[in-house]
Amino acid sequence: MIGRLTGQVSGRGTDRVLIDVGGVGYVVEGSARMLAALPDDGEVVTLAIETYVREDQLRLFGFLGEEERGWFRLLMSVQGVGARVALAIQGILSGADLAQAIALEDKAMISQAPGVGAKVAGRIVQELANKIPEEQIISGGLDKTSTEGGQPSSSATQEALSALLNLGYPRVQAHHAIQAAFKTLGEEAQTQDIIKQALKDLGKEL
Repeated sequence: MIGRLTGQVSGRGTDRVLIDVGGVGYVVEGSARMLAALPDDGEVVTLAIETYVREDQLRLFGFLGEEERGWFRLLMSVQGVGARVALAIQGILSGADLAQAIALEDKAMISQAPGVGAKVAGRIVQELANKIPEEQIISGGLDKTSTEGGQPSSSATQEALSALLNLGYPRVQAHHAIQAAFKTLGEEAQTQDIIKQALKDLGKEL
C-alpha cells in the first residue's frame, strides 16, 4: 500500500501526472486543482497517496496534503460518489469551501462540479453534515458574522458549539444557531450569552 510519494514530475495529462521515483514512474490521478498546483516538470514534489486496489487494476490518487486526502475519503463514503465525482468536486472546491457548502446546505455550490447533479449534491450535504472537521468549519469562515466590525472569537464559537453538541443538537443545526446568535448579539458576545441566544433560536425551530 502506497501512502506517499516523493519524486520528480515527469509529465502530466488532463487528469494525471507521472512521478519519477528512483527511475520508476508512477501514474497518479488527481483533481484539476492538484494538477494546477504541481511544480514544473523535473522538479520534486511530495504527494499524499490514496491507493485503490481492485481485481483488475491498481490506481493511485494524489493529493497535496493529508487534509485533501481526508476530504477525498469522506466524499467517497457518500452513496453514488466514485473517484471521478470526488475529484471533480475537489477540482473546484477547497476543503474550506466544501465545509462551508455542506454546513450551509448549499447544494448549488457543489453542483458546479462537472458531472455532479442536484441529487448527488443533496446526498453529499445530507450524509456529510455531521462529519465536517470542526477546524474546517472555523477556517471556512462559518463562524463569522456579516458585520464589518470584525469577527467573533473562534474560542467562543467552539465552546458554544461544544455545549450545543453535548445537548444533542446536530452539528449543522448548532452552527446555524450560533451564527444567528452572533448576528443578534454582535461579535463581542460572551460564550454564555451565545449559548442562551442559540438555544432560544433552536427552541423556535422545534
